[in-house]
Amino acid sequence: MTTSSRPVRIPGIDWVLLGAVLALTVLGTLLVWSATSNRDDLTAGDSGAYLAKQVVNVAIGFVLMVVVMTTDHRWVRILAPLVYVASVAGLVLVLTMGTTVNGSRSWLMFGGLSIQPSEFAKLAVVVGMALVVAERSEGRWRGRVGAVDVLTMLAVAAVPAALIMLQPDLGTMLVLSATVFGVLAASGARRRWLAMLAAGGVAAGAAAVLGGFLKDYQIDRFMAFTNPGLDPRGAGYNVEQSRIAIGNGGLLGQGLFDGSQTRSGFVPEQHTDFVFTVAGEELGLVGAGLVIALLGIVLWRALAIASRTDDVFGRMAAAGIACWFGFQAFQNIGMCLGIMPVTGVPLPFVSYGGSSMFAGMLAVGLLQNIRLRALSAPAARLAPTPRVLVRS
Repeated sequence: MTTSSRPVRIPGIDWVLLGAVLALTVLGTLLVWSATSNRDDLTAGDSGAYLAKQVVNVAIGFVLMVVVMTTDHRWVRILAPLVYVASVAGLVLVLTMGTTVNGSRSWLMFGGLSIQPSEFAKLAVVVGMALVVAERSEGRWRGRVGAVDVLTMLAVAAVPAALIMLQPDLGTMLVLSATVFGVLAASGARRRWLAMLAAGGVAAGAAAVLGGFLKDYQIDRFMAFTNPGLDPRGAGYNVEQSRIAIGNGGLLGQGLFDGSQTRSGFVPEQHTDFVFTVAGEELGLVGAGLVIALLGIVLWRALAIASRTDDVFGRMAAAGIACWFGFQAFQNIGMCLGIMPVTGVPLPFVSYGGSSMFAGMLAVGLLQNIRLRALSAPAARLAPTPRVLVRS
């Protein structure tokens, strides 16, 4: 009897993507632990409280990823509308019985469990728009995406977007807008439609400011973005302190758990929205660069999966996920550096929080599912794909 020393491998899994996500979650958990271990106001004296919570979040997230990854692709298509409806229902519940945190009514509280439905809305919009494009391309009406298709995709995004604006959650709205634009561009929509959409977005933003639809603190944040020194003890405080923290890190950082700004608690929301400042201060340029590089690998693999699948639904979903992760990471890191306004979005797979982690892991599971589907495409073509939408 002979034994093989070769490791057991699951065929078709994108190990590079999986490894990058795993590395981000491990690094993020350490950063969250460092940001909270000295904060008695958060931990009630238990320095490892947030470490334990984040480990549980990561573990649940990986379970969700595996479930989606191993689900038959036909069921993914069938369940896509249900995911969308459940997401919209969650956003409605937030407006009726949600809890307000930091000026935004975005959370549902169930005992000690808190859920932010707007995080799942990002994935719901991606799969909803992807399904519209797939039904259009695979049905009787083949050809270039036209005005009706663009309007249908915008309608799919408009319902959760309107509910998110009512909270109001400006950060999620910006991420959602960038994701919608990316899916439309990937679908082959005409350039004039994209230009009109961009112009409409700028006009809507201006109308929101001039019409008084934004809260005072949101306007103050935008003003602080243009001039952080305008109110260093108010709206500009977060940006000033985050810049100081990152600047303290230098090349190699002050050492994990040894950051002066982090230990003193000068940076607000450092375990969630401003977790990148912990990497910058304690791990330096090298550590912060590693976080950015790992996020870049995730985007690269998402785009590679999108480009290598013939399935329209999979291609649109993968492209949308790449836009979602890419813009959200840019927005989060940008606000820590002062090149983007403070809007309160988490850094994917790094910031503390269950909802963000679960939604991100579900998206990674969908990417892996799409890759597995692409590798088994010759066999899959022999079986008909169930119709999901009924056309009249």
